[in-house]
Amino acid sequence: MAVLVDKSTRLAVAGITGKEGSFHTLNNRRYGTEVVGGVTPGKGGQDVEGIPVFDSWAEVAAAARPNTAMIFVPPRFAADAILEAAAAGVELVIAITEGIPAHDELRVYNTLKREMKNAHPPTRLIGPNCPGILSPGKANVGIIPASFFKEGNVGVVSRSGTLTYQIGNEIAQAGFGNSSIVGIGGDPVPGSSFVDVIELFQADPETELIVLAGEIGGSAEEEAAQYIAEHVSKPVVAYIAGFTAPAGKQMGHAGAIVSGSSGTAAAKAQALEERGVRVGRTPTEVAELAVQILRG
Repeated sequence: MAVLVDKSTRLAVAGITGKEGSFHTLNNRRYGTEVVGGVTPGKGGQDVEGIPVFDSWAEVAAAARPNTAMIFVPPRFAADAILEAAAAGVELVIAITEGIPAHDELRVYNTLKREMKNAHPPTRLIGPNCPGILSPGKANVGIIPASFFKEGNVGVVSRSGTLTYQIGNEIAQAGFGNSSIVGIGGDPVPGSSFVDVIELFQADPETELIVLAGEIGGSAEEEAAQYIAEHVSKPVVAYIAGFTAPAGKQMGHAGAIVSGSSGTAAAKAQALEERGVRVGRTPTEVAELAVQILRG
């Protein structure tokens, strides 16, 4: 098994006719993901190497029945694209776009959580500003370099794309693989949290170990630590980027900023370790901890 994307994924892409959208959509299709359509207003009736393009999410939903959406449109259009996909009944929306204004992210979050919470099915948002989701051997939706990974029993959830790649690749080089890799993004208002994804990994019979890759800023890792202590029986190892980051300075992601002692890597690591999560101080150390546990 896997979480969120697998062989049953039917993908449609907003922004499929753009340079980045078409490039990554075709990469996902080459990996084996079933791509059923794309959305670019004004270009309905065209195709991208045989993938039909529609003018709206309502049209692609009626014609191709996607259950997953990937958002590759410019930041000023991204919020509307996400909400249109949700309104069309798409169950999973993966927003790759970075640079979406924070007030747009908040509008999307509140609309999905309040106005659309009783939709059937409800829509789960991953991202924005994320690398997507890879279930090795099954499906790839996003920009994750799938050749780095192989099938296995380690679930990875991360705020950082590049850290995900490094940790997952080192685990693969040690002879182990991944059930699914989920990038939740590093923006201040993510659609899904560590807790949301860890809950899925806990319920997934294929996932035997969970890797959490966090970073400075916010309280998501502390919330995950509390959830792990109360609800997770599987081993969890973690990495927190930013141990040497100066207070008050944004580091990389828009959400990666600390104030005083709040949101620091040390505070996050302490919260996790106090609840039984082993925390590596480098990505390589995290991979080594995971391999130790897997080898028993």
